[in-house]
Amino acid sequence: MSETPRQQDRARVSVVVIAYNDAAHVGDAIRSALAQGDAVGEVVVVDDASGDGTPGVLAGFADEPRVRPLIREENSGGCGTPRNDGVDAAVHPYVLFLDSDDLLLPGAVDGLLAVATERRADVVAGVCVRRELPEGRETVWASSLYDVSRGATLPGTVLDGIGDHPEFVLDTLSVNKLYRRDFLVRHAIRFPDGAFHYEDFVFSARVQAAEPRLAVTDVPVYVWHVRRQAATLSISLRRASLANWEHRIAAHAAVVEVFRAAARPALALAAQTKFLDYDLPMYLRELPQRTDAYRAGWWTATRAHLAGFDAAAVAAAGAPSRWLHAGLTALPAVPAGRELNRFVELAAPRPRLVPPYPTAGDGTPVLAAAPADVPLDGLAELAPAGLPVAVDGSVTTGATTRLTLTVHDLYGRVGALRPAAVRAVFTERHSNAELAAEAPLLPADGTWTATVRVPTAKLLRPGRLASWTLLAELRYADGSTGTAEVRAPEGFTGRRGVVLGRLGRVLLVQVVASARRGLVLRFAGGSVGARSVVSGRLKRMFAMR
Repeated sequence: MSETPRQQDRARVSVVVIAYNDAAHVGDAIRSALAQGDAVGEVVVVDDASGDGTPGVLAGFADEPRVRPLIREENSGGCGTPRNDGVDAAVHPYVLFLDSDDLLLPGAVDGLLAVATERRADVVAGVCVRRELPEGRETVWASSLYDVSRGATLPGTVLDGIGDHPEFVLDTLSVNKLYRRDFLVRHAIRFPDGAFHYEDFVFSARVQAAEPRLAVTDVPVYVWHVRRQAATLSISLRRASLANWEHRIAAHAAVVEVFRAAARPALALAAQTKFLDYDLPMYLRELPQRTDAYRAGWWTATRAHLAGFDAAAVAAAGAPSRWLHAGLTALPAVPAGRELNRFVELAAPRPRLVPPYPTAGDGTPVLAAAPADVPLDGLAELAPAGLPVAVDGSVTTGATTRLTLTVHDLYGRVGALRPAAVRAVFTERHSNAELAAEAPLLPADGTWTATVRVPTAKLLRPGRLASWTLLAELRYADGSTGTAEVRAPEGFTGRRGVVLGRLGRVLLVQVVASARRGLVLRFAGGSVGARSVVSGRLKRMFAMR
């Protein structure tokens, strides 16, 4: 079946799909590209020498003239080479990338193409949604750049290069953008070839260094499927491997070199600051889950990488990131026990400094005590909203769930603000639904405490397990505020049990601490609770065999 003249006239975009051993998903990816309509002139599918049924899936599109399979005879070892092959083969003015296990959202191509045409853009960037499977929970990638509801200001603007907006280095994705192909060719912009992981980082830096006319939009473009239970994890989810961190460091070093070679020193600094504020905490807070050998290797590799950072890049990072940098630089070996936990909790998405609060000999607040004495420079100058306050939580459950909160003083900063009240916010992970309850804070032996109550029935979800995270919104006497993640108290390892709710309903309740010590509540009622109990017992039985 051949294309009609009308289809040929409208065709302006080549979608490049890369696949390797992904017969289960690649067909859906291709169909999502074809469903974009006549503007997609071809779907170039590069099969990186798959050994499963992927070639057979591609053969099933033989009657679709817009699908062009390219079968590599030898696996490249990464994602960069097949994407380069796809760009080389593309025949239309614009290129869009798609991974075989993801999807393009309806209307993505038309939306991006309209902006590209109207704004004469070399690159148009749109919204990528991360969808956790199988739960279906969705979040916007780089929400500070793209999510207007969370304060993003760039959508709707056109940038002639990102020199005036170096924060854009945060977006290291290649798949949420439409590229003018002649722009890529003219500037010789390609992905790193071969077994180079985090190739998107380097490609994105090369694009940004070439100063494109960049249109930023809030057009929903791409669904990034996060399959944490997949038999073969994606590269970004293989964080349990030290090699994954080493690959990420290598990619980041290459990014900085791209900017420096292009005489973009401000972007090189911004990339280093982004590493401190984003990449470093993401991996550091997972150290308690890793082996001693991993932690030792991670600490050594990270110290070596940070040794080359510019002082201006460190100074531009947030206070918690600066303190983590100072601690890693000062301590030659990874700390253990409580000292490691201080680093881990400071690396949380909402950083916190947890008690006890050590000081140097002169009384200066420090992250790590002697002999390192890593000072917490800038702590005294932080605004109330930026204070890394620690708030402990303890839970009792029956017909009513009671959450008792303990706010710790932070080197006297909290006490000076005189805490008045706290609003506890329960957020359900699956739906992002929120419940809130408020109570006054009362002084108690150098801390402040409050107890809030929520009917347990409001925490249940029909037919499934409900998992809730907790935030504490603090209000001080002068009207200023601050927000902290509610953490599990020191020594708490989790609790699981069955309680009776209203009308004698049986409830399964779990209170657990996340890897970064955040408190998490899980509730299930009726048959869901019973199945969860039985499933957990079976898993433990098999684990003991």
